[in-house]
Amino acid sequence: MPELPEVEIVKQSLIKNVKSQKILKVIVRNRNLRFKLPINFKNIIKKQKIINVIRFSKYIIIEFQNKLYCILHLGMSGTLHIVTKNKKNFITNSSFYHSPFLPKKHNHVEFVFKNLRLIYNDPRRFGYFKILKGPIKLENFINNYGVEPFDKNFNFYYLKTKLNDKKKNIKDYLLDQKFVSGIGNIYASEILFESKINPKKKSCNLLDYELKDLVKYSKIVLNNSIKKGGSSIRNFVNTQGNSGSFQKYFKVYDREGKKCVKSNCKGKILRIVISNRSTFYCNICQK
Repeated sequence: MPELPEVEIVKQSLIKNVKSQKILKVIVRNRNLRFKLPINFKNIIKKQKIINVIRFSKYIIIEFQNKLYCILHLGMSGTLHIVTKNKKNFITNSSFYHSPFLPKKHNHVEFVFKNLRLIYNDPRRFGYFKILKGPIKLENFINNYGVEPFDKNFNFYYLKTKLNDKKKNIKDYLLDQKFVSGIGNIYASEILFESKINPKKKSCNLLDYELKDLVKYSKIVLNNSIKKGGSSIRNFVNTQGNSGSFQKYFKVYDREGKKCVKSNCKGKILRIVISNRSTFYCNICQK
């Protein structure tokens, strides 16, 4: 599943390609996504001009005129492909995960602009679109989730208050979208490594300096990933010719049995399962 940095890259691609553009036509080939597309989806979106594209957590929010919003969640396997008119696209993917080229199957929704087409592909169909009318409904949607790691309210006092009496392990809390929104499995392992915190540690037992490190490294790790184009299990470039390379810099994720990257540490990376998710950590650095 794409996490916050990967969705940020998609957002940046959309801003460059479709911001200020008008949707001339909408083609729906399959309404049966995670939540069925409303019957009037095409009529609502057609002829709308895109005012802005923003990201909240793992969601892409397309803002149209008259305070109309289209929320997109990419699910497990969703990608957006940009196909330019009168130009042969060797690479169409707006991000760095899954196929760099427009697949022949599972192209469920297509937005037609003057000089390009934006196509939503999703083999597993866990992604979805949601239409919201008015800023209040958008605010209510956002308020259903926890603060983002980049939000100023994601700070020591927030963690101290929220985790003070919680016995659940800290890895689970980093993945809890009601607690902090946007962190996924890959980055949770990387953040905990940088913070020198064992993923199994009870949240209520975290010391003040550990809480401060969690805030600090959540921002640093995610920001570094965004700068490097996010994580791509398959290393290829997107439509802008940039590559997602953060996977080259993983320090614990998917490094089971390898030596710790810290020069003064003799530990090795272990893999355990927490809440059915693979978790990686150093057996020395993160005691």
